[in-house]
Amino acid sequence: MLHLGIDASNIRQGGGVTHLSQLLYAADPAAAGIGRITVWASRATAAALPARAWLEMRSPAWVEASLPWRMLGQQFQLGRELAQAGCDVLFSPGGTLPMWCTVPTVTMSQNMLPFEPAEALRFGRWSAMRLKMWLLRHSLGRSFLQASGLIFLTKYAQETVSDFLGGIRKPMALIPHGIEDRFIQPPRTQRGMDLSSMTQPFRLLYVSILMPYKHQMEVALAVHQLRAEGLPVVVRFIGADWGRYGREFGQLLHCLDPGKEYLHWSGCVPFDQLDGNYREADAFVFASSCENLPNIMIEAMAAGLPIASSNRGPMPEVLEEAGIYFDPEVPDSIAEALRKLIHNGDLRAKLAMSAWEKGQSYSWARCASETFEFIAEIAAERTLAGAGKG
Repeated sequence: MLHLGIDASNIRQGGGVTHLSQLLYAADPAAAGIGRITVWASRATAAALPARAWLEMRSPAWVEASLPWRMLGQQFQLGRELAQAGCDVLFSPGGTLPMWCTVPTVTMSQNMLPFEPAEALRFGRWSAMRLKMWLLRHSLGRSFLQASGLIFLTKYAQETVSDFLGGIRKPMALIPHGIEDRFIQPPRTQRGMDLSSMTQPFRLLYVSILMPYKHQMEVALAVHQLRAEGLPVVVRFIGADWGRYGREFGQLLHCLDPGKEYLHWSGCVPFDQLDGNYREADAFVFASSCENLPNIMIEAMAAGLPIASSNRGPMPEVLEEAGIYFDPEVPDSIAEALRKLIHNGDLRAKLAMSAWEKGQSYSWARCASETFEFIAEIAAERTLAGAGKG
């Protein structure tokens, strides 16, 4: 049985912790020939992971240190600790591999911003975020080319990253994330617009952190346009504030809707409460122009909501014919898509059912099974290759 090491040293919050915790909660590693798993993670991250007989947590001093020391430890200390622990293979869900490692490695592509420079430019030509993406582009690119195997979440991400790096000639797997069962709910009966009014409006929902490539400002302008036409529609934005964009977004909402009648921003809502917000919505809007896998949109699909979506990135690949698409940079395009969705109850019902059916395939059990099987295959290939050389 294999001993798997997992590098979670730089996984601190958000989707990274959700992915790792759900992966391990759903895991049956023995089915893939993995007998032990050792995770290098901070104590806070380790606390979010399940207690299992086959699972060991390690939080050495370098993992708890500040970012520069963590990076040094991950690059130059982790490989030594993997060897000392007797690990047979390393899985790095964060994407970056240590420079020195004697065991086969599997990494994962979860961030598209480093490989779509035009999207990173939205943060400003001389911004700290653009510099961060430039640095990540080099560290992730090196790791992807160095890895023994590589996991992508969508075909779009695989093709975009591979083309950017001039081709990746390593075993690759497409393994999307899953969603929690609490998000799954059958589509509701779609009410006609004759049953909506300014006191009982049509409720749109957009969940995502506030960043320039998420285009919340364009969505707000589109809904403002619909209200000016007399449509009884409101939108609730849920997402954490982020830097200058967050401030500008707040200013825009105040300018367009000073009475807070139809443009609502709830800020950050705890992840374990999000499913309730999906239940209260009539439709979902997703306006991002840069995604690896649109996890939030998949949650909305599983929640049985009709969806108006950005036509960029992997969104058409994931949603296919189960949504209405728009150009996320053009408020008029967003407004037109929302107008079609709002006015046509039959179309909403059809799209919601189709999206809900597609959403059922995103399972953490499936994700865990395929992930550990792929890791075991990579370890076996390296073992066979080594034996052949001998």
